[in-house]
Amino acid sequence: MLLFGHIGVTFGVFSVLGIFIPRLRSIINSKYLVIGALLPDLLDKPLGRVIFPSTLANGRIIGHTLLFSLILFLIGLYLYKIREDIRIISLTIGSFFHLIEDQMWATPKTLFWPFFGLSFPQDHTDLTGIEYLIKMLKKSFTFNFSYSSIPEILGMGVIVILTLHWLIKRFRQNKF
Repeated sequence: MLLFGHIGVTFGVFSVLGIFIPRLRSIINSKYLVIGALLPDLLDKPLGRVIFPSTLANGRIIGHTLLFSLILFLIGLYLYKIREDIRIISLTIGSFFHLIEDQMWATPKTLFWPFFGLSFPQDHTDLTGIEYLIKMLKKSFTFNFSYSSIPEILGMGVIVILTLHWLIKRFRQNKF
């Protein structure tokens, strides 16, 4: 899971879009956008790597499919029509951006599930359950520059810049 990458890049894209389309800032619920940016991993990693590691053996399953995003979007549309509540649509947008950031088009069997069969591709790993969690925890505190470090560093940068912008704005308004 690229925690800072998913949060920072998704929130950064919508912050930039908000500059050009100011109405977007008042429409999209940023809290739900951020949760949505992590949602596929929050669902799939525990299910595929910890709870059912021997059967699924993959951290990219249901939450990483277009079907999941479509169902979430339809629920969001329904709730928007009934209550004018945009939160689930914001969640869907974040979730969809997660798929783009994970480059899910490279795994069409997962992205377009169930059109290519009901099973998901399995990762080749010897780690299951608690062993997987321990390895992920160790990797979280060890810096190893790799291809996946780029979105993490970019995401951290976006988060720092947006936080500083928010603090400066608050300071200028004397609301700190």
